[in-house]
Amino acid sequence: MKEPGAITGVSVAHGSATIDEIGAAGGESVRATVSDLLARDGVEEAFAVRTCNRSEAYVVTDRTVEGREALESFAPSVRGAAVSRLDHEGSLEHLMRVAAGLESLVLGEDQIIGQMREAYEESRSAGGIGPVLEDAVTKALHVGERARTETAINEGVVSLGSAAVRLAAGEVDLTDGTAVVVGAGEMGTLAARTLDTTAVSEIVVANRTVPNARYVAEEVDTDSSVVHLSDLAAVVPDADLVITATGSSEPVLGPTAFVGADRVVCIDIAQPRDVDLETGDVAGVSVYDIDDLEDVTRETRERRKAEAREVESIIDEELDRILRSYKRKRADDAISAMYAGADRVKARELDRAITKLEAQGGLTDDQRETVEAMADALVGQLLAAPTRSLRDAAGEDDWETIRTALALFDPEFDAPPETPGGGSEEDVEAPAGAPFDAIPDSATEELDD
Repeated sequence: MKEPGAITGVSVAHGSATIDEIGAAGGESVRATVSDLLARDGVEEAFAVRTCNRSEAYVVTDRTVEGREALESFAPSVRGAAVSRLDHEGSLEHLMRVAAGLESLVLGEDQIIGQMREAYEESRSAGGIGPVLEDAVTKALHVGERARTETAINEGVVSLGSAAVRLAAGEVDLTDGTAVVVGAGEMGTLAARTLDTTAVSEIVVANRTVPNARYVAEEVDTDSSVVHLSDLAAVVPDADLVITATGSSEPVLGPTAFVGADRVVCIDIAQPRDVDLETGDVAGVSVYDIDDLEDVTRETRERRKAEAREVESIIDEELDRILRSYKRKRADDAISAMYAGADRVKARELDRAITKLEAQGGLTDDQRETVEAMADALVGQLLAAPTRSLRDAAGEDDWETIRTALALFDPEFDAPPETPGGGSEEDVEAPAGAPFDAIPDSATEELDD
């Protein structure tokens, strides 16, 4: 009997990793990552999610050590401090937090739920979703929906990037306009995502590292393109909105970059400044900075923090529910297998006993029923104590006890060896019904507690 499958997870996300480290984790796609993990020893199920802010993978194995080994190659070039490793319970809780938006750059943002659904479908298509991850991921998505319908975690503007877009919309008509996002880091990514929900017709992402800019551009559905920082002067004059969010120690835009511009709103959310102060003197150019945005974000940020506490209560409730179900199932699977083995022994020995009694003068129907009832009672009474111990062990996360019990009550210990013809030396059929059906009522009463 194998140890019941458990989830092991690994996460490389924005909280502790750089965008380059996130990009280096996992395969080129969710399907590639899942397919690679499924090919590893002991992996029965696999799920992966990949966005510009996180790259994560989860596997189900019979032994947790196999799960850890399978995920060792997920982020081999990423520094250890940027990699979070999760056990079964930690994986379940983390998936719920991600779906609820508590792990997002913008607290409570909605896009992650769609990204997780897409990752779920991609993982399923790659053959990675089985009963354990089915329960885990669908539960996480359920929590994400509850968070957004039962709390106000996703209401209002909270990030500088989204606040910048809101401010710009009040200054210039963005319908069919062009927006330039300078910087492909956290704030630039959030600005691009927010712009994707507006009526702009084109988003240009500029960055010193063009592949990173392309990664951000691929995150949006609006027509997009990428340029190097050195080419900004070629795109800025034709823009309606410019949002800057680089990590440069020096300004990346000055007055000369806006030569020929008609009406441009430029919002600088970088620290230190990305836009030279003299740019505000250029005709037709309006420049705003972080100070202009703080009032827009402060109230909403505080409100979302209060809502986040409500979301965490939902997560605690749902995590407790799925853990109870999981623990009960793990114990019941072991108990079912134990009873299946015992029933096989009972059936064989009962057949032998009745055959001998028949040879000694025959049995009445009542006598046969008495012998059979005695055999059932012996099995039930002998296994009642191990049944209770297994359920108690599962409730206390004592999986070593479950493994020990399965070794002592191995359901396969009495299986007769196969003959060269493919049969067995003793062709004895198990009693009709599923193995769990063989557990007596006295042993299953706790299931409804």
